[in-house]
Amino acid sequence: MSEKKKNYTKRDVSDFTEGKYKFQLFGRWLVSRTLIPFFYKVKYTGLENIPQDRNFIVAPNHISYLDPFVAGEAVKKPIAFMGKKELFNNDILAFLLDGLACFAVNREKLEVSTIKTAINVFKTQKWMLGIFPQGGIRRNKKIEKINKGFAVIAKQMKTDILPVGITGSEQYNWIPFKGNLKISVGKLISYNQEIDDIIDEWGRKIAEMNDGYEYIKDNNDNINKKDILNQTVGI
Repeated sequence: MSEKKKNYTKRDVSDFTEGKYKFQLFGRWLVSRTLIPFFYKVKYTGLENIPQDRNFIVAPNHISYLDPFVAGEAVKKPIAFMGKKELFNNDILAFLLDGLACFAVNREKLEVSTIKTAINVFKTQKWMLGIFPQGGIRRNKKIEKINKGFAVIAKQMKTDILPVGITGSEQYNWIPFKGNLKISVGKLISYNQEIDDIIDEWGRKIAEMNDGYEYIKDNNDNINKKDILNQTVGI
């Protein structure tokens, strides 16, 4: 009899443990304080914009697999990142992502399990939800094709969004101390506005924080509102 495969899309409050946060801290230390500084000069700005008294959604642009670590290093809070479900097909990678408190998401459809997991993240009162609004990695320095899922979740959870701009690792640098990596934290984006306005504000802020980036506003006028729930986000 085959062993039942673990469901990585559903997370209960009890899944967000102190042990997983400690594993996150170890991962951040290993990547952000040991590996990255050997290849990049790292600059953090806007850290004063990080709230200390509430939950929020951490929403960076996505240019490399370093992003969850540097975003976490900037925010310095436990973050449960969404990751595309395909990443969890590899048993070793799934084990590591699970240990880091990531959970799987179907990027083609915003499923009920995703909403329930988001609710459980916020119920912890300690963990933040991490979402990459553009979905997969985008290295063309254009903020475009932004998925609506993060704005839908923000409104449903009544939770503001923290925009985090990341630039400098669009191409990996393997020459010691030659790269420049910049992580910028913007002011909170209020959930208490229209979905398209949330998306527009996030896109504009990321482009403004990232030198050389361009925000291209998508024309969403013809999108059926019911289709919003069929768009989501992930690593």
